[in-house]
Amino acid sequence: MVRLTKIYTRGGDAGETSLGDGTRVKKHALRPEAYGTVDETNSVIGLARLHTERHPEVDAMLARIQNDLFDLGADLATPEQENPKWTPLRIDVAQVERLEREIDAMNEKLKPLDSFILPGGKPAAAYLHLARTVARRAERSMTALAEEEAVSADAIKFINRLSDHLFVLARHINDDGAGDVLWVPGKNR
Repeated sequence: MVRLTKIYTRGGDAGETSLGDGTRVKKHALRPEAYGTVDETNSVIGLARLHTERHPEVDAMLARIQNDLFDLGADLATPEQENPKWTPLRIDVAQVERLEREIDAMNEKLKPLDSFILPGGKPAAAYLHLARTVARRAERSMTALAEEEAVSADAIKFINRLSDHLFVLARHINDDGAGDVLWVPGKNR
């Protein structure tokens, strides 16, 4: 476990941060950008959870996802290297597969889509749509990083599945799609 006894260190005052292996990099480098956006996704999911009191199974799913997002952040914060001093925490294929099982179970109950969905409906669903868009931005940051440095394939799969999961979960919250807000092309011409 991580033990934080001091919140500020002054180590980042010059615009640099430490990665999980102790390497110092610019705060705006691709790696901190990627795990920072993962953290942002996690924060939006926290907002969605404020509105899931009537859905304990959804809240439990989101709690697991939030923990997994910290695993993903740890994965991204620790560059891959040969013979590391300690085994770094990495996203595991089982975490990706759990998302897929949950997506499949929820999707079975959903009304088929006849249009694209506008973010909205119930408050939890609206926040889940916001989390989905932030997860997609995290995915873009991660794939940009992967063009420059090694990134776990399971980590990229996880963030890709997560945005799909959040989309389906938002529909589930919106009365299994009955409360979705649909796009009407050209409606306001």
